[in-house]
Formats: sequence, C-alpha cells, structure tokens
Amino acid sequence: MLANAVKHLLRRKQRGESLRGRLSVTTAKNLSRLVRAASAASIVQEASFALPDLDASLSAKAGPTPAQGLFAIMVVIAIAACVAAPEPASMLLSIAASCLFLATVFLRLFAGAASLDHADVRHPPRINDRNLPTYSIVIALHREARVVGQLTAALDAIDYPRAKLDIKLVIEADDHATRLALEALDLPPVYEIIIAPHGRPRTKPRASNIALPLVRGEFVAVFDAEDAPAPMQLRDAVERFRQAPAEVVCLQAQLSIDNIEDSWLTRLFSIEYAALFDVLHHGLTGLGVPLPLGGSSNHFRTEALREICGWDAWNVTEDADLGLRLTRFGYRSETLNSSTQEEAPARLKAWMTQRRRWSKGWMQTFITLSRDPARLIAEVGWARAGSLLLLMTALVISPLLWPLLTALMIYDLARVGLPSPTSIFALVETTLWLSVGLFGAASVVWVALLGMKRRRLLGLWIFLPLLAPYYLLMSAAAWAALYDLIMRPYHWHKTEHGLAKSSRQKNLAAAELAAAIKIKANSVGAPPTRR
Repeated sequence: MLANAVKHLLRRKQRGESLRGRLSVTTAKNLSRLVRAASAASIVQEASFALPDLDASLSAKAGPTPAQGLFAIMVVIAIAACVAAPEPASMLLSIAASCLFLATVFLRLFAGAASLDHADVRHPPRINDRNLPTYSIVIALHREARVVGQLTAALDAIDYPRAKLDIKLVIEADDHATRLALEALDLPPVYEIIIAPHGRPRTKPRASNIALPLVRGEFVAVFDAEDAPAPMQLRDAVERFRQAPAEVVCLQAQLSIDNIEDSWLTRLFSIEYAALFDVLHHGLTGLGVPLPLGGSSNHFRTEALREICGWDAWNVTEDADLGLRLTRFGYRSETLNSSTQEEAPARLKAWMTQRRRWSKGWMQTFITLSRDPARLIAEVGWARAGSLLLLMTALVISPLLWPLLTALMIYDLARVGLPSPTSIFALVETTLWLSVGLFGAASVVWVALLGMKRRRLLGLWIFLPLLAPYYLLMSAAAWAALYDLIMRPYHWHKTEHGLAKSSRQKNLAAAELAAAIKIKANSVGAPPTRR
C-alpha cells in the first residue's frame, strides 16, 4: 500500500504538478494523534454509547426495568411473609431456595470434575516469525505512575516480533502523573500513548473502547497495569486461535498472584485465584458453560470484538459481562494454558474496595441478562440459560444470603437442638439444607486443593480454615456493592497498584538465575586455587 502511494506521488511529480502546501509527511503516531484530537467528540460518543445505541438492553446503562424492580420487591415481600407465615409456606420457600443453592454447589463440583480431563499443554509448536500476525495489546492506566516501569519491563519481556506488536496505553486526560512517567521512559515505537478525552463514565471499559478502533492487530489482548504475562503468551494464543473453530473468539489466560507472602489476605486471594483460573474456568469450558471472563489476560479476535461493540462502558465488571455477551452473539470463550502474574491487595480496605466493585458489576451483569428471559433462552438455549442462572446465583445471590441463612440455622440449632423432622416435607427440607452445607463446604475445599496443587501452593493448606471468614468478607462486600448499585451505579472504585512487598515471580527468577550460574560453573570447572 505504501509503495503504491509513493508511486502515485512520483507520477504526479513527473507530470509537473506542484505538491507544495498540499502534502505533509508525518509519522503514523502523529497522524493518529491529530485525527483523535479532531474527532474527540465522536470518539467519546462511540466509546461510551456504541453498545447502548446498538441495543440498550445489552448495556448496564439502562439499569433495571420496571418489571425487574417490581419482581425484586415482590421477592422481598414474599420472603418476609414466608418467614413470618405458618410453617407450610416457609417450608416451601426453604425447599425452593435449598434446591437452587444445591444446584450451584453441584455445578461447582461438576466443573471441578470436568477440569480433571483438561489437557495441560504448556508448550505448543513455535510458529515461525514470518507467519505470525500483528498482535495488539490494550492497557488502560489510571493513576499508575508507580508501576509503569514495572509494566513496560514485563511487556518488553514478551517473546513476539516487535514489528508485529502494537501496544496501546490509554490514560485519562487529567492523569498528568502517569503521562509524565510514561514519557520519561522514552518508549520505543511499538508503544502508543492514547489520551482518553474527558467524558463519562470514567471506567476502564470506556478507556479500552477508545483504543479499540486504533488497534492494528488481527488479535488483541487486554492486560492490567500490574500484570506480568508469560513471555510466550501471545505465541501460545495465536497457536490456539489457529487450531480452534471460528466461533472461539476469546481465550482467557490463567491469572495467579505474585505477592503471595504480603499478608493473610494475599494468601487467601492466591488460593481463590488458583481455584478459579486453574480449576473452575477449565471445568466450565469443558462443560460448555458460558465463561465470565477475568479482568485481565483476555485475548480476542479483533473483528469479533468490534462486531459486538467492545466493552460495556457502563458495567464496572466489564469482563464478566463481555464473556457472557459473546455467548449471546453465538461465540465461545475458552481457556489458555499460560499464566499472568498479578498483584493482590494486601490490606483489607483495598481488598474491600476492589471486591465491592466486582460484586456491583456482577449485579449489573445479572440485571442485563435477566431483562428479557425469553430472548436470552432463544439466543443461548435452555441449558446455557439455566447454567447462567446458576452462575449468577453463585456470584450475586449467594454472597448476600448465605451468612443470614447460616446464622438462622445456628440460631435454630441453639434454640431447639438438632432437627427432628415430623413430616415428609420437614424431612426433605432438612436433608436439602444439610446437603447444601456439607456439599457446599466440600466443594469449596476440594476445588481449592485442586487449584493449590496445580499452582504448587499446597504449602498454604494451613490457611484453608480462614476461607470461612474470607467468604464472610465477600458477603460484606456484596452488601456494600448493593448500596453502590442503588446510589452510584457507574462509580469506578480504583485499586491501587505497586504496593507489593513480596514477589513470587522475582524469587523464582532469582532461583532460576542462581541455578543457571551453578550449572555454568560446573560445566566450566572450578577455578584453580591460588597458592
């Protein structure tokens, strides 16, 4: 294309045409900057409203419908009435709730079992550099001056031809500290800093949408500011995409915690991530259940991502929403056997801030999915619609209710002792609730141990009893998220990065370097002793 343009200009010059004042030569980055400056209004509009304009029912911007609001009120009234009502009504409600919760428990157990058959291929064939496509990376940064050096070092370590790599760093217009930190690094041409024009909502998905029209790659990956992806991850993703059917348009890489030793919270966070990314995601994929994506290390076919209007700028857990929306458009997500190291919040306040944002986004996603149940069933089928109900129950309803139900059960045990059913319905109710408790606890511990074994974290087994208070903290975050959903639905709770005190990745690198030095020394031979 460039050669043809040059030939065209040369022909015009040979014909004697004057090009002075009509032709300017500039770099691709400068042209991109000028185009973005001239089109700021349309860029803001597209980044925030492309999905709501395409179909308002697919975006969290619309909020709950009147029918959904009325249904929620009716459910609360029904629960209150049944609790205060005579025994038959409350027993029927109890049986229905226990059946729903038990189904979510068995989905977790089935996913754990399905993950046992997952093929753990770590090193696919290396593709010749000539045959690799252009690959884009999008990273939205906000108040991340502390970690930009660490981030660029991790990106520079990626094994991919630099001529075929396209890295977009998106920052807000008023984030001067991050911009100065990036400019001080004197980044190579593979990087492009994109300034997001002022607009609302101020969210990561909106910033990512601003970069989406500018990416040049056939594939695009999304990372967070504190991420350190495995060097071969892009090559692994290309190989998987080329082997997968065309409807597989997203690959979710595995996330693991780097700063495990920082606190008891980071240790439990690492156990949670091992269970989720090393077990449950693989199992859900094997069962054909739609995958709610994690917030980072998502790899997409760029064309498909643009087709569905990218991320929902109004959903604060845009990854989970996007993974489920892909299913509604007839696409599939699968997992990728490649790990990305992340930093976990080590302090309770930071952990709670992050978790309440996640919970609020899951609530937004649940509202979006349930706006039109008949349409959802028509798009994904009965089986997948049922699995989505169970996923949303586990992510949204269970964290809100299980502490209350557990407290009520403990109160009943303390007041009247062990259950002694006097009717068939009472026996069914008691059996179901005991099953929920026993199988639920077993599923949490079993899946956690599976993930810990695969992630080589079995040394953290002593922290397993702390999962109970950890899940209680999740419930507190869910109730805080419900308040946020009502009072400030689109507010983005920022997670601070660059505060880690320990680094598993650095320790492993140091150990590997020491081993390499030792091997080299042994191969050369010990130096002669001095006399």
